[in-house]
Amino acid sequence: MKRKILDSLCEWRTKEGRMPLVLNGARQVGKTYILEEFGKQYYTNTVRFNLEADTRARAVFEDDLNPKNIILQLESISSQRILPQETLLILDEIQASERALTALKSFCEQAPDYHVCAAGSMLGVAINREKYSFPVGKVDELQLFPLDFEEFLWAMSKQSLAEQIRLHTAENTKMPSALHEEALAMWRQYLVVGGMPAVVAEYAQTNSIMHIADIQQRILNEYVADMAKYASPATSVKIRACYNSIPAQLAKENHKFQYKVVQRGGSATIFGEAIEWLHYAGVVLKCQEVQKAIIPLAAYMELGDFKLYMSDVGLLTMKSGMPSSLLLSPTPIDNTFMGAIAENYVAQALAARQIPLYYWRNSNTAELDFLWQKDTAIVPIEVKKGLHTRAKSLNQFRQTYHPEWAIRISQKNFGMEEGIRSIPFYAVFCM
Repeated sequence: MKRKILDSLCEWRTKEGRMPLVLNGARQVGKTYILEEFGKQYYTNTVRFNLEADTRARAVFEDDLNPKNIILQLESISSQRILPQETLLILDEIQASERALTALKSFCEQAPDYHVCAAGSMLGVAINREKYSFPVGKVDELQLFPLDFEEFLWAMSKQSLAEQIRLHTAENTKMPSALHEEALAMWRQYLVVGGMPAVVAEYAQTNSIMHIADIQQRILNEYVADMAKYASPATSVKIRACYNSIPAQLAKENHKFQYKVVQRGGSATIFGEAIEWLHYAGVVLKCQEVQKAIIPLAAYMELGDFKLYMSDVGLLTMKSGMPSSLLLSPTPIDNTFMGAIAENYVAQALAARQIPLYYWRNSNTAELDFLWQKDTAIVPIEVKKGLHTRAKSLNQFRQTYHPEWAIRISQKNFGMEEGIRSIPFYAVFCM
């Protein structure tokens, strides 16, 4: 299936001063698939080693880190030539070998003509352990997320609909009613299916919601297995407790993560490490609170206050037990958790666009869903689950900071009113 990151991989392939590439991303987001597809399209041959499963390949990196010796041994194991410029060498699950991670520096400095890509589902967790030394400044990095809504439309053979959404976003003109309703219907499907490639592929083939639940549950089970494998027993219990609490955290009127929801008497001291594990593993998205909407937003973060979203909205729907029939219905429903799912969707869409996640909260409990630092402006973003779009918090923010414009994301069509730009949910990928 078509992924946008392929364009970034092509840029890496031809860029001046190219270094070995590290592709980050949570388990099951399609890292191996896209690297192999990249190799198939742009190289004479591709040689891939799974360093978690292949003990012989892993052993190559335990002794000499000279790139020429490494290449000779990998060629012997794979019975394939690994040639500069012509071969894509993929070191998959590289977190299984600290020495392989260190070897990337050697390739950068001593053998830059070799095209080396590394990937690892738990790489973020691994490099934040004390014993791992990440080759800072010696690698290029990219982040792969689940399919965004546009990629979902491509997978569902809705390319023309995606083009119309881009066109109307650029022109800020209303979509024809029929197209608007079709786009909303596809968006509702995405809330259930999400963007995990295996789930999307199954849905595209069967067009059946019934068939995807088992795949989503398998992915959730793999996440839990990773918690046990890559953390101590005591920490893994805390990680699971924090992860399992996310639907309850988002069901609250105030979506800020509260340790007491995980466990009575819970605190950052008890669960802080677990939160960071989930964040580094890429299975949650962390949205930091700011109380001052001043550039740069990163300088005004309240480090102890944040919201956690699941990295894939389909997994949130599955984990929460939200009936798919309610999400798929075009009839508006009075369900507060719909707001949480819609907000998670927007967080996922913004993260896929490499937009850092912040939200604003003042001392009077007004809370704005997201802030977007765009160049020298701070753009407030409010998310409304339905067609009713009263914006008390957004109005308070505008009265305080007087932004030139604001964004309201809802099921309404495109439009502009009193400095607030209306963007329908299905067009967030255009931001």
